[in-house]
Amino acid sequence: MPKKTLCVITGTRAEYGLLRPVMLKLLKSSVIEPRIVVTGAHLAPQFGNTVSEIEADHLPIDARIPILKFGTGSALATSRTVAYTLEAFTDYFSTRRPDAVLVLGDRYEIFAAGAAAALLEIPLVHISGGDVTQGAADDWFRHCLTKMASLHFPSCEEYAQRVIRMGEDPATVENVGGLGDENLRSLPLLSRQELAESIGFDLSRPYALVTYHPETVGGASPTQQFEDFYRALEAQGIAAIFTKANADAGGSRINDRIDEICKEHPERYIAFTSMGVLRYLSAMKYCAVVAGNSSSGVVETPTLGVPCVNVGDRQKGRIISENVICCRSDTQSVSEALHRALSPEFAQKAHRAVSPYHGGDTSGRIVKRLEEFLQSPQLGKPKSFYDLPAADPNTASGC
Repeated sequence: MPKKTLCVITGTRAEYGLLRPVMLKLLKSSVIEPRIVVTGAHLAPQFGNTVSEIEADHLPIDARIPILKFGTGSALATSRTVAYTLEAFTDYFSTRRPDAVLVLGDRYEIFAAGAAAALLEIPLVHISGGDVTQGAADDWFRHCLTKMASLHFPSCEEYAQRVIRMGEDPATVENVGGLGDENLRSLPLLSRQELAESIGFDLSRPYALVTYHPETVGGASPTQQFEDFYRALEAQGIAAIFTKANADAGGSRINDRIDEICKEHPERYIAFTSMGVLRYLSAMKYCAVVAGNSSSGVVETPTLGVPCVNVGDRQKGRIISENVICCRSDTQSVSEALHRALSPEFAQKAHRAVSPYHGGDTSGRIVKRLEEFLQSPQLGKPKSFYDLPAADPNTASGC
Protein backbone atom coordinates (compact mmCIF):
# COMPACT_ATOMS: atom_id res chain seq x y z
CA MET A 1 0.00 0.00 0.00
CA PRO A 2 1.45 3.42 -0.94
CA LYS A 3 2.26 5.84 1.85
CA LYS A 4 -0.09 8.67 2.67
CA THR A 5 1.31 12.11 1.90
CA LEU A 6 1.43 14.75 4.64
CA CYS A 7 2.42 18.33 3.86
CA VAL A 8 4.25 19.93 6.83
CA ILE A 9 4.50 23.73 6.59
CA THR A 10 7.05 25.90 8.38
CA GLY A 11 7.52 29.66 8.12
CA THR A 12 9.70 30.76 11.06
CA ARG A 13 12.78 29.72 13.03
CA ALA A 14 10.79 29.23 16.27
CA GLU A 15 8.13 27.10 14.61
CA TYR A 16 10.74 24.93 12.91
CA GLY A 17 12.51 24.36 16.22
CA LEU A 18 9.27 22.92 17.57
CA LEU A 19 8.33 20.92 14.47
CA ARG A 20 11.81 19.49 13.96
CA PRO A 21 11.41 16.33 16.12
CA VAL A 22 8.05 15.62 14.47
CA MET A 23 9.60 15.93 11.01
CA LEU A 24 12.51 13.65 11.92
CA LYS A 25 10.14 10.97 13.21
CA LEU A 26 7.88 11.30 10.16
CA LEU A 27 10.85 10.46 7.95
CA LYS A 28 11.02 7.07 9.67
CA SER A 29 7.30 6.34 9.32
CA SER A 30 6.29 3.32 7.26
CA VAL A 31 2.88 4.89 6.71
CA ILE A 32 3.50 8.58 5.96
CA GLU A 33 5.52 10.37 3.29
CA PRO A 34 6.22 13.88 4.65
CA ARG A 35 6.43 16.77 2.23
CA ILE A 36 8.10 19.73 3.89
CA VAL A 37 7.14 23.15 2.55
CA VAL A 38 9.23 26.16 3.59
CA THR A 39 7.83 29.69 3.43
CA GLY A 40 7.76 33.07 5.19
CA ALA A 41 10.74 34.38 7.14
CA HIS A 42 12.76 31.22 6.39
CA LEU A 43 13.32 32.51 2.85
CA ALA A 44 13.97 36.18 3.67
CA PRO A 45 17.54 37.53 3.97
CA GLN A 46 16.48 40.13 6.54
CA PHE A 47 15.30 37.32 8.83
CA GLY A 48 18.41 35.20 8.42
CA ASN A 49 17.51 32.84 5.55
CA THR A 50 16.80 30.24 8.23
CA VAL A 51 15.93 27.66 5.61
CA SER A 52 19.65 26.87 6.01
CA GLU A 53 18.87 25.33 9.43
CA ILE A 54 16.45 22.91 7.77
CA GLU A 55 19.00 22.08 5.08
CA ALA A 56 21.66 21.49 7.77
CA ASP A 57 19.37 18.89 9.33
CA HIS A 58 19.26 17.12 5.93
CA LEU A 59 15.47 17.28 5.81
CA PRO A 60 14.02 16.99 2.29
CA ILE A 61 12.25 20.16 1.17
CA ASP A 62 9.42 19.60 -1.30
CA ALA A 63 8.81 23.27 -2.07
CA ARG A 64 9.99 26.77 -1.17
CA ILE A 65 7.23 29.36 -1.36
CA PRO A 66 8.47 32.95 -0.83
CA ILE A 67 5.68 35.27 0.29
CA LEU A 68 7.19 38.44 1.82
CA LYS A 69 7.14 40.49 -1.39
CA PHE A 70 5.08 43.25 0.28
CA GLY A 71 7.40 43.74 3.25
CA THR A 72 6.54 43.43 6.93
CA GLY A 73 6.19 47.03 8.05
CA SER A 74 2.43 47.47 8.41
CA ALA A 75 -0.97 45.83 8.81
CA LEU A 76 -1.60 46.55 5.13
CA ALA A 77 1.54 44.61 4.18
CA THR A 78 0.39 41.71 6.37
CA SER A 79 -3.06 41.72 4.76
CA ARG A 80 -1.57 41.66 1.26
CA THR A 81 0.82 38.89 2.31
CA VAL A 82 -2.08 36.78 3.58
CA ALA A 83 -3.91 37.18 0.25
CA TYR A 84 -0.78 36.33 -1.72
CA THR A 85 0.00 33.33 0.51
CA LEU A 86 -3.51 31.97 0.09
CA GLU A 87 -3.07 32.12 -3.68
CA ALA A 88 0.44 30.63 -3.60
CA PHE A 89 -0.59 27.66 -1.47
CA THR A 90 -3.73 27.13 -3.54
CA ASP A 91 -1.44 26.74 -6.55
CA TYR A 92 0.87 24.37 -4.67
CA PHE A 93 -1.91 22.18 -3.28
CA SER A 94 -3.55 22.04 -6.71
CA THR A 95 -0.42 20.52 -8.28
CA ARG A 96 0.97 18.58 -5.29
CA ARG A 97 -2.24 17.67 -3.47
CA PRO A 98 -1.38 15.87 -0.21
CA ASP A 99 -3.65 13.59 1.79
CA ALA A 100 -3.43 16.00 4.75
CA VAL A 101 -1.65 19.16 5.91
CA LEU A 102 0.10 19.66 9.27
CA VAL A 103 0.57 23.16 10.73
CA LEU A 104 1.69 24.53 14.08
CA GLY A 105 0.65 27.65 15.89
CA ASP A 106 -0.86 30.92 14.98
CA ARG A 107 0.97 33.05 12.46
CA TYR A 108 -0.66 34.84 9.55
CA GLU A 109 1.15 32.81 6.87
CA ILE A 110 0.09 29.57 8.57
CA PHE A 111 -3.49 30.86 8.74
CA ALA A 112 -3.40 31.55 4.99
CA ALA A 113 -1.88 28.18 4.13
CA GLY A 114 -4.41 26.42 6.37
CA ALA A 115 -7.25 28.30 4.70
CA ALA A 116 -6.02 27.19 1.27
CA ALA A 117 -6.03 23.56 2.42
CA ALA A 118 -9.49 23.86 3.96
CA LEU A 119 -10.95 25.51 0.85
CA LEU A 120 -9.59 22.67 -1.27
CA GLU A 121 -11.06 20.12 1.19
CA ILE A 122 -7.67 18.80 2.27
CA PRO A 123 -7.80 17.64 5.92
CA LEU A 124 -5.91 19.98 8.23
CA VAL A 125 -4.09 18.97 11.43
CA HIS A 126 -3.25 21.66 13.98
CA ILE A 127 -0.62 21.69 16.74
CA SER A 128 -0.91 24.13 19.67
CA GLY A 129 -4.53 25.17 19.44
CA GLY A 130 -6.53 26.45 22.40
CA ASP A 131 -3.95 28.98 23.65
CA VAL A 132 -4.96 32.57 24.31
CA THR A 133 -2.66 35.52 23.49
CA GLN A 134 -4.63 38.72 23.83
CA GLY A 135 -1.80 41.02 22.73
CA ALA A 136 -1.39 39.60 19.24
CA ALA A 137 -3.50 39.01 16.15
CA ASP A 138 -2.05 35.49 16.39
CA ASP A 139 -4.88 34.82 18.86
CA TRP A 140 -7.61 34.82 16.26
CA PHE A 141 -5.41 33.27 13.56
CA ARG A 142 -4.97 30.34 15.96
CA HIS A 143 -8.70 30.00 16.69
CA CYS A 144 -9.54 30.15 12.97
CA LEU A 145 -7.10 27.30 12.34
CA THR A 146 -8.82 25.31 15.08
CA LYS A 147 -12.16 25.62 13.32
CA MET A 148 -10.63 24.58 9.98
CA ALA A 149 -8.76 21.58 11.41
CA SER A 150 -9.99 18.02 11.77
CA LEU A 151 -7.37 16.84 14.28
CA HIS A 152 -5.93 18.82 17.18
CA PHE A 153 -2.78 18.53 19.31
CA PRO A 154 -3.02 21.12 22.12
CA SER A 155 -0.13 21.40 24.55
CA CYS A 156 -1.92 21.09 27.90
CA GLU A 157 -5.26 20.03 29.33
CA GLU A 158 -6.64 23.54 29.80
CA TYR A 159 -6.08 24.29 26.12
CA ALA A 160 -7.54 20.94 25.09
CA GLN A 161 -10.74 21.74 26.96
CA ARG A 162 -10.92 25.15 25.29
CA VAL A 163 -10.68 23.52 21.85
CA ILE A 164 -13.57 21.22 22.79
CA ARG A 165 -15.63 24.19 24.02
CA MET A 166 -15.08 25.71 20.57
CA GLY A 167 -17.14 22.86 19.14
CA GLU A 168 -14.45 20.29 18.34
CA ASP A 169 -15.22 16.59 18.95
CA PRO A 170 -13.24 15.34 22.00
CA ALA A 171 -12.27 12.26 19.95
CA THR A 172 -10.25 14.57 17.67
CA VAL A 173 -8.47 16.45 20.48
CA GLU A 174 -5.40 14.94 22.14
CA ASN A 175 -3.35 16.75 24.79
CA VAL A 176 0.18 15.74 23.84
CA GLY A 177 2.16 18.30 25.87
CA GLY A 178 4.49 20.93 24.48
CA LEU A 179 7.12 20.28 21.82
CA GLY A 180 9.32 22.93 23.42
CA ASP A 181 9.19 21.06 26.72
CA GLU A 182 10.18 17.86 24.91
CA ASN A 183 13.12 19.62 23.22
CA LEU A 184 14.46 20.81 26.56
CA ARG A 185 14.21 17.33 28.05
CA SER A 186 15.63 15.42 25.09
CA LEU A 187 18.19 17.58 23.26
CA PRO A 188 21.83 17.28 24.47
CA LEU A 189 22.40 20.97 25.19
CA LEU A 190 25.78 22.66 24.89
CA SER A 191 27.90 23.39 27.96
CA ARG A 192 28.26 27.04 28.94
CA GLN A 193 31.82 27.06 27.56
CA GLU A 194 30.78 25.39 24.29
CA LEU A 195 28.01 27.93 23.86
CA ALA A 196 30.33 30.87 24.60
CA GLU A 197 32.82 29.61 22.01
CA SER A 198 30.06 28.99 19.48
CA ILE A 199 28.64 32.52 19.66
CA GLY A 200 31.88 34.37 20.49
CA PHE A 201 30.53 36.04 23.60
CA ASP A 202 31.58 36.12 27.25
CA LEU A 203 29.10 34.04 29.26
CA SER A 204 31.06 33.90 32.51
CA ARG A 205 28.91 36.80 33.81
CA PRO A 206 25.13 36.86 34.35
CA TYR A 207 23.22 37.60 31.15
CA ALA A 208 19.67 37.97 29.93
CA LEU A 209 18.21 36.11 26.94
CA VAL A 210 15.99 38.67 25.22
CA THR A 211 13.36 38.34 22.51
CA TYR A 212 10.98 41.24 21.91
CA HIS A 213 8.27 41.01 19.24
CA PRO A 214 5.77 43.73 18.28
CA GLU A 215 2.34 43.66 19.89
CA THR A 216 0.05 43.44 16.87
CA VAL A 217 -3.22 44.53 18.49
CA GLY A 218 -4.08 47.52 20.66
CA GLY A 219 -2.37 50.25 18.63
CA ALA A 220 0.76 50.58 20.79
CA SER A 221 4.01 51.67 19.13
CA PRO A 222 6.34 48.62 18.95
CA THR A 223 9.44 50.83 18.77
CA GLN A 224 8.41 52.89 21.80
CA GLN A 225 7.60 49.76 23.80
CA PHE A 226 10.98 48.28 22.93
CA GLU A 227 12.76 51.51 23.83
CA ASP A 228 11.06 51.51 27.24
CA PHE A 229 12.11 47.89 27.70
CA TYR A 230 15.70 48.61 26.70
CA ARG A 231 16.02 51.47 29.18
CA ALA A 232 14.97 49.09 31.96
CA LEU A 233 17.43 46.44 30.79
CA GLU A 234 20.26 48.96 30.56
CA ALA A 235 19.58 50.13 34.11
CA GLN A 236 20.13 46.61 35.47
CA GLY A 237 23.73 46.56 34.19
CA ILE A 238 23.36 43.00 32.86
CA ALA A 239 24.73 41.60 29.60
CA ALA A 240 22.25 40.28 27.05
CA ILE A 241 21.86 37.97 24.08
CA PHE A 242 19.16 39.33 21.75
CA THR A 243 17.28 37.11 19.33
CA LYS A 244 15.62 39.42 16.84
CA ALA A 245 11.93 40.08 16.32
CA ASN A 246 9.85 38.12 13.86
CA ALA A 247 8.20 39.16 10.58
CA ASP A 248 5.26 40.98 12.19
CA ALA A 249 4.52 44.63 11.44
CA GLY A 250 7.08 46.70 13.33
CA GLY A 251 9.58 43.88 13.76
CA SER A 252 12.12 45.31 11.33
CA ARG A 253 12.24 48.60 13.21
CA ILE A 254 12.89 46.78 16.48
CA ASN A 255 15.66 44.81 14.80
CA ASP A 256 17.29 47.99 13.47
CA ARG A 257 17.36 49.37 17.00
CA ILE A 258 18.86 46.14 18.35
CA ASP A 259 21.65 46.42 15.76
CA GLU A 260 22.35 49.98 16.92
CA ILE A 261 22.49 48.92 20.56
CA CYS A 262 24.88 46.05 19.88
CA LYS A 263 27.12 48.30 17.78
CA GLU A 264 27.27 50.86 20.58
CA HIS A 265 27.96 48.26 23.31
CA PRO A 266 29.58 45.18 21.68
CA GLU A 267 31.18 44.07 24.93
CA ARG A 268 27.78 43.86 26.63
CA TYR A 269 25.24 42.93 23.98
CA ILE A 270 25.12 40.53 21.04
CA ALA A 271 22.27 39.82 18.61
CA PHE A 272 21.23 36.96 16.35
CA THR A 273 18.61 36.77 13.66
CA SER A 274 18.44 33.09 14.58
CA MET A 275 20.57 31.11 17.02
CA GLY A 276 19.17 27.75 15.96
CA VAL A 277 17.25 25.59 18.41
CA LEU A 278 20.30 24.00 20.09
CA ARG A 279 22.12 27.25 20.85
CA TYR A 280 18.93 29.06 21.82
CA LEU A 281 17.84 26.44 24.35
CA SER A 282 21.40 26.19 25.67
CA ALA A 283 21.43 29.96 26.16
CA MET A 284 18.14 29.67 28.02
CA LYS A 285 19.58 27.04 30.35
CA TYR A 286 22.47 29.23 31.56
CA CYS A 287 20.91 32.70 31.52
CA ALA A 288 20.04 34.68 34.64
CA VAL A 289 16.68 35.69 33.16
CA VAL A 290 14.65 35.32 29.97
CA ALA A 291 13.07 38.69 29.19
CA GLY A 292 10.76 40.13 26.55
CA ASN A 293 7.47 38.87 25.19
CA SER A 294 8.20 35.67 23.29
CA SER A 295 6.03 32.59 23.85
CA SER A 296 9.18 30.64 24.72
CA GLY A 297 9.47 32.75 27.85
CA VAL A 298 6.20 31.56 29.32
CA VAL A 299 6.00 28.12 27.66
CA GLU A 300 9.56 26.75 27.81
CA THR A 301 11.30 28.38 30.78
CA PRO A 302 9.23 26.44 33.38
CA THR A 303 10.91 23.22 32.22
CA LEU A 304 14.33 24.62 33.15
CA GLY A 305 13.16 26.59 36.19
CA VAL A 306 14.70 29.78 34.78
CA PRO A 307 13.38 33.21 35.87
CA CYS A 308 11.36 34.97 33.19
CA VAL A 309 10.04 38.52 32.82
CA ASN A 310 7.09 38.59 30.44
CA VAL A 311 6.45 42.15 29.23
CA GLY A 312 3.16 43.63 28.06
CA ASP A 313 0.10 41.91 26.64
CA ARG A 314 1.47 39.82 23.77
CA GLN A 315 1.28 36.59 25.81
CA LYS A 316 -1.66 37.65 27.99
CA GLY A 317 -4.02 34.71 28.46
CA ARG A 318 -1.44 31.90 28.46
CA ILE A 319 -0.90 29.76 31.54
CA ILE A 320 1.70 31.46 33.72
CA SER A 321 4.00 29.33 35.89
CA GLU A 322 5.56 30.51 39.14
CA ASN A 323 8.93 31.23 37.47
CA VAL A 324 7.34 33.97 35.31
CA ILE A 325 6.83 37.60 36.36
CA CYS A 326 4.36 39.51 34.18
CA CYS A 327 4.61 43.29 33.99
CA ARG A 328 3.39 46.27 32.00
CA SER A 329 5.56 47.58 29.18
CA ASP A 330 6.59 50.92 30.73
CA THR A 331 10.19 51.34 31.86
CA GLN A 332 9.49 51.44 35.59
CA SER A 333 7.38 48.28 35.56
CA VAL A 334 9.96 46.37 33.51
CA SER A 335 12.80 47.61 35.72
CA GLU A 336 11.04 46.49 38.89
CA ALA A 337 10.24 43.08 37.37
CA LEU A 338 13.83 42.55 36.21
CA HIS A 339 15.19 43.56 39.61
CA ARG A 340 12.94 41.00 41.30
CA ALA A 341 13.67 38.26 38.74
CA LEU A 342 17.43 38.70 39.24
CA SER A 343 17.23 38.30 43.01
CA PRO A 344 18.51 35.06 44.64
CA GLU A 345 15.12 34.60 46.32
CA PHE A 346 13.24 34.58 43.04
CA ALA A 347 15.83 32.32 41.40
CA GLN A 348 15.09 29.73 44.09
CA LYS A 349 11.34 30.11 43.52
CA ALA A 350 11.78 29.75 39.76
CA HIS A 351 13.81 26.58 40.22
CA ARG A 352 10.77 24.95 41.85
CA ALA A 353 8.47 25.68 38.89
CA VAL A 354 6.51 22.79 37.40
CA SER A 355 5.74 22.95 33.69
CA PRO A 356 2.11 22.38 32.67
CA TYR A 357 3.36 21.34 29.22
CA HIS A 358 5.03 18.04 30.13
CA GLY A 359 3.56 15.43 27.78
CA GLY A 360 6.35 12.84 27.65
CA ASP A 361 7.20 11.74 24.10
CA THR A 362 5.20 14.56 22.52
CA SER A 363 6.52 14.21 18.96
CA GLY A 364 6.18 10.41 19.08
CA ARG A 365 2.57 10.69 20.22
CA ILE A 366 1.82 13.15 17.43
CA VAL A 367 3.29 10.89 14.74
CA LYS A 368 1.48 7.81 16.06
CA ARG A 369 -1.87 9.60 15.99
CA LEU A 370 -1.11 11.01 12.52
CA GLU A 371 -0.50 7.49 11.23
CA GLU A 372 -3.87 6.39 12.61
CA PHE A 373 -5.61 9.49 11.24
CA LEU A 374 -4.23 9.13 7.72
CA GLN A 375 -5.28 5.47 7.55
CA SER A 376 -8.75 6.09 8.97
CA PRO A 377 -11.79 5.60 6.73
CA GLN A 378 -13.03 8.92 8.17
CA LEU A 379 -10.15 10.82 6.56
CA GLY A 380 -11.56 13.68 4.51
CA LYS A 381 -15.12 13.30 5.80
CA PRO A 382 -16.89 16.55 6.74
CA LYS A 383 -16.56 17.78 10.31
CA SER A 384 -19.55 18.14 12.58
CA PHE A 385 -19.93 20.71 15.35
CA TYR A 386 -19.68 19.21 18.82
CA ASP A 387 -22.21 20.65 21.25
CA LEU A 388 -21.31 20.42 24.91
CA PRO A 389 -24.09 19.12 27.15
CA ALA A 390 -26.36 21.98 28.14
CA ALA A 391 -25.99 23.22 31.69
CA ASP A 392 -28.79 22.31 34.10
CA PRO A 393 -30.51 25.62 34.98
CA ASN A 394 -31.36 24.22 38.40
CA THR A 395 -27.68 23.78 39.28
CA ALA A 396 -26.18 26.82 37.55
CA SER A 397 -24.68 29.34 39.92
CA GLY A 398 -25.15 33.07 39.64
CA CYS A 399 -23.63 36.24 41.01
